Amino acid sequence: MPTGITVGKKKGLERVSNSRGVIAALAIDQRTALRSLIAKVKGVAPEAIPGVMLREFKEAVSRILTPHASAILLDPEYGLPAAKARAKNAGLLLAYEQSGYDKSVPGRLPRLLEHWSAKRLVDAGADCVKILLYYSPSSGAVINNSKHTFVECIGAECRAVDVPFFLELVSYQEGMEDKSREFAQVKPEVVTKSVEEFSKHQYGVDILKVGVPVSMPYVESAPGAERDWVYSRAETKEYFRQSSDAAGVPFIYLSEGVSNELFDDGLQLAAEAGATFSGVLCGRATWKDGVPIYVSGGLGALENWLGEQGVRNIERVNARLAAARPWFACSASDSNATASRAGNKGP
Repeated sequence: MPTGITVGKKKGLERVSNSRGVIAALAIDQRTALRSLIAKVKGVAPEAIPGVMLREFKEAVSRILTPHASAILLDPEYGLPAAKARAKNAGLLLAYEQSGYDKSVPGRLPRLLEHWSAKRLVDAGADCVKILLYYSPSSGAVINNSKHTFVECIGAECRAVDVPFFLELVSYQEGMEDKSREFAQVKPEVVTKSVEEFSKHQYGVDILKVGVPVSMPYVESAPGAERDWVYSRAETKEYFRQSSDAAGVPFIYLSEGVSNELFDDGLQLAAEAGATFSGVLCGRATWKDGVPIYVSGGLGALENWLGEQGVRNIERVNARLAAARPWFACSASDSNATASRAGNKGP
């Protein structure tokens, strides 16, 4: 058990974990991304997609897939009906940040939802609070100092109401396309340095939610991967070990919008590398392919797809969690993470 964990934080983490202390959670807090996915299929501008479609889609995903998950991550803007529709076994994480970032301002700076606070999210039923942060260790001092201060303030706010704080790190590099081969070459270092930074005690992070430390389409022999791969499978596993060793708090993986097959391969590589991840918060790899079904066939068609392929997708991810470590077996101390994990080899 991490040293010094409070009663409220312990309760919240238990609520979003399975019986082993592993987080097998479903993520559908997407707002801009989901609207864009629907709009692309319909052939219209994203702003033409009404909020009711987002609510209906999220509610169907929650109702049908949460019996197979330990928790669901939603947003308070469109996701509260879905929160009510979740299975009794599933805990609730709520997002606190606005979707996306202001592209007219450099640095991909974070913004909080207006009229919400950590306390209000808890009052709305949240067992845990989640913040998404775009982060590049090589950004200028002004930008990163702003982000460091932002996370410290959220950590303090979550401590004040005794709720677990999940920090989702989305890696990027200024001047590079996120899906480019160029970024794939630097991503392992970006992820590892980011994990190391936000494991520091000053931020008050309880769980880090991170992408795998490589760009999976550029991994040798990965399903549907680029032929001009960047990393061998042996190199990939070494990057998994390095980023895992950099973590001083428990961490879980997000799917970063890749296919279910690619995410499954990434989790297999994490297991083979001995990465000490404590579960997943998996979103689009589970439900993204249901979007065109919904657009073309409506709610009934989506429900049928979720009940069959959606369930298969989430169970495929769940099967990979046999290699995950309980969050309470991981150290909360940034000074002794590696030593702590060495004594906790079992699943």
